[in-house]
Amino acid sequence: MNIQASEAQTTVDTLVMSGISKSFGGVAALTDVSLDVRPGEIHALLGENGAGKSTLMNIATGTIRPDTGSMVLAGEELDNIDPREASRRGIAFVHQHPAVLADLTVLENLLVALPPAVFADAPSKEDFARSLLAKVNLRVHLADRVETLSVAQKHLLEIAKAIAVKPVLLVLDEPTAPLGEESVRLLFDLVRDFVSGGTSVVYITHRLAEVRELADRVTVLRDGRLRATAVVHEISDQELLSLIVGRKLDSTFPPKFRAVQDEAPNFVLERLSGPGFKDVSVTARRGEIIGVAGVVGNGQSDLLRALAGLTSFDGQVSINGGEVSARHLLREAAYLPADRLTEGLITRLTVRENAAVSALTRFRSGFLLNRKREIGMVADTLGSLSVKAASLEAPVASLSGGNQQKVMVGRALLSEPELVLADEPTQGVDVGARAEIYQILRDVSAAGIPVVVASSDAKELEGLCDTVIVMSRGHVVDVLRDDTLTEERMISAAVSSTTQTVRIDDSSILASRGAAGDWRARIRRFIQGDYAPAVLLVAVMVVLGAFIFAQNDRYLGEFNISAMLLLVSALGFIALGQTIALLTGGIDLSVGPLVGFLVVVGSFFILDESPGASILLGFAAMLGTSIVVGLVNGSLIRFVRFTAIAATLTVYIALQGMSFILRPTADGYINAEVSRLITTKIGPIPLAFIVLVAVVVGLEFALRRTRWGWRLRAAGSDEESARRVGVNVNRTIVLAYVATSMLTFLGAIMLMTQIGVGDPSQGVAYTLSSITAVVLGGTSLLGGRGTFVGTLFGSMLLVQVLNATVFLRLDQMWQYVLQGVLILAAAILYALSRSPRRRRAAVRK
Repeated sequence: MNIQASEAQTTVDTLVMSGISKSFGGVAALTDVSLDVRPGEIHALLGENGAGKSTLMNIATGTIRPDTGSMVLAGEELDNIDPREASRRGIAFVHQHPAVLADLTVLENLLVALPPAVFADAPSKEDFARSLLAKVNLRVHLADRVETLSVAQKHLLEIAKAIAVKPVLLVLDEPTAPLGEESVRLLFDLVRDFVSGGTSVVYITHRLAEVRELADRVTVLRDGRLRATAVVHEISDQELLSLIVGRKLDSTFPPKFRAVQDEAPNFVLERLSGPGFKDVSVTARRGEIIGVAGVVGNGQSDLLRALAGLTSFDGQVSINGGEVSARHLLREAAYLPADRLTEGLITRLTVRENAAVSALTRFRSGFLLNRKREIGMVADTLGSLSVKAASLEAPVASLSGGNQQKVMVGRALLSEPELVLADEPTQGVDVGARAEIYQILRDVSAAGIPVVVASSDAKELEGLCDTVIVMSRGHVVDVLRDDTLTEERMISAAVSSTTQTVRIDDSSILASRGAAGDWRARIRRFIQGDYAPAVLLVAVMVVLGAFIFAQNDRYLGEFNISAMLLLVSALGFIALGQTIALLTGGIDLSVGPLVGFLVVVGSFFILDESPGASILLGFAAMLGTSIVVGLVNGSLIRFVRFTAIAATLTVYIALQGMSFILRPTADGYINAEVSRLITTKIGPIPLAFIVLVAVVVGLEFALRRTRWGWRLRAAGSDEESARRVGVNVNRTIVLAYVATSMLTFLGAIMLMTQIGVGDPSQGVAYTLSSITAVVLGGTSLLGGRGTFVGTLFGSMLLVQVLNATVFLRLDQMWQYVLQGVLILAAAILYALSRSPRRRRAAVRK
């Protein structure tokens, strides 16, 4: 019943958008669109992929600014709001592609995205987070890194963030696409509860059944223009479909292929078992499509991954009469994963590159690729799928979800596969595109290529497939064909099964173990966490130290310990700065020349004969110079759009040149009293090293416990998601490079006391050394994860290796050999400990 319709005249609309237009690169995404959302109503927003639905809501929530138009929220005009301001005003957006940060934990994702006031009345942040996750039935450990969560779990986390702010306006963009039946029911109940409390909901979907069940009114967009707004019970499904696609759809599903009964099967699975499934057997003839049904997380995706050659299996797979191996399948099968952004697409590449990447041999002329042939074949294939993109060279990340899905389908067709595997092939895809994908899969199967489709939509499997196997807890509990192939039979078989669980690689299982205090889950989280590399470095240092001491007992003498720790102090401060740059996903090549340049600047002021005021001025000049350099680096990267390497390399060259201009030769001897003060020791421990440790502890606390640290890692983990949750990415990264340069200033003070003179040739080596120390400490070169503690131990290990070559009387060449071996070993160990395959193996034990 549409209660709101009769009350519209006496209440202020929650949201009014008028005359909204937006273009990207000259292509109109929205043209003069208006939308009004009433208090306490669920307003469905429909349209094909690329119709402008998500763009319109991104404008409403401040992620995108419109070219023209106005917005009013609860009677107050909104002007140039950003996501954080939208959140403060009570607007929450659950994105189709969750705005979660893979490198942060579940708890940290909540902390960085939600305003501090949300946690104010709770006994603790952890207790509030647990209660919030319980509301959406998300059973994960707060310390689990989000990269280990399934697609459905990431969506539930996104929903949890939205309901935490008790929004005035809640926008849900395809929220049920990856969810199982239980989670969908729970979501619907949550939506109804919010609406009963006065919240307005904009519900973006491609599923008309959901519109009928939930919505009061519906608005349809097509080609970026408003087509109609109507009360749901006053418009038919056929009228809605005509508005959405601009034409009449006769049938969503193509007619099923009539296979020859005595024809030999072209696809056979015999007692196939692997991680997450056991004893799967099924056959199909040419033209038949096999479906895989069941409640999400019961082995369907694991089966498809095995058939794609991504995991090992036991049993037999035969295609066209010949048995094939996992290695063969990895090369010849076309796999469309459910998580298209993480596994299906290379988001940094273009539409053309993503479509062509699996079919490069088809474009080859001799030893080279024929670009004309590539463009022609890709354009024809994507054109047949009606992919909407500004051009073939547009970034694939700029496409709507449905068009991204069609790019993956196009890539599968171009690769001429022996087997097609589609996991949730129509997830987030509009009605018209869905029919096109169904027809393509049917045509592929009719051409003799086996097709296997896994879907959480039983109606989809009923209409598309010829044989459906129903899986529960990794086992096949029913095989449906002909008259038995119905939605009711699939659901009944899945929910009434009494089979025992096969150990499935599912992060909810891992999380429940962790919540129960399972020690293996704790070890797993530690190994996958940021502090494992630091523990490994300590172990290596202890072993190396014991070996050197066994060869030379003067190694642990007071003089040697003091000397090493002084060297660590210089490298450590610079490496801490480099850590901040790498956490943002960047790098600072200029730290080496900067430290040398700062020493040269200091050599004009901090001299033996200089008065106190001159010395203070010298330190101020060094600090000011470092801040300016940091601002230049950050501005070049964020505002001039240089890459981090290009920007900092430019500054590297400039600083090195200025050093030699100021000091063509080494000159300007540093004040001895200043050097003596800075190198003061407490026993064998230099005071500077103690300061370094204190700075490390402070930075580590800030990284884990403050919004600065969460935002820093968020910007490095996923810039777009960070922006969506309200992080000011430009400011965060610019200030990060300023912090990098300021820590380099502290390293320059230590270097100045060690060399005692303004030498323009000093400092350059610290660029490579600092990067090495940070990488050894476990900080990712891709950004988002790392520790300052690990960087400290990485610096100590590097200095120890340098010292070892002296005590073991090795040639200087060994210094570089040992550093290279350490870096290679660290890279291999860290990659293995964090690999998804290793995580799956750990679960099965």
